[in-house]
Amino acid sequence: MTYSFLFMKASGDQLRELTPLIDAGTIHPVVDTAFPFESTRDALEQAEKGHAKAGKVVVKIA
Repeated sequence: MTYSFLFMKASGDQLRELTPLIDAGTIHPVVDTAFPFESTRDALEQAEKGHAKAGKVVVKIA
């Protein structure tokens, strides 16, 4: 079995390129679970334990 890692950095250029694709429905972000801000600790625990299999764990600010 082999593993590879992908390290990313924030890039305004990449985000500007992705935004129209998301808006047009060309690509779809996959969210496993969305937590309210008050449950940030639960969200972090879920992500750390690897329970988010279907997508990303999201913390809602607003």
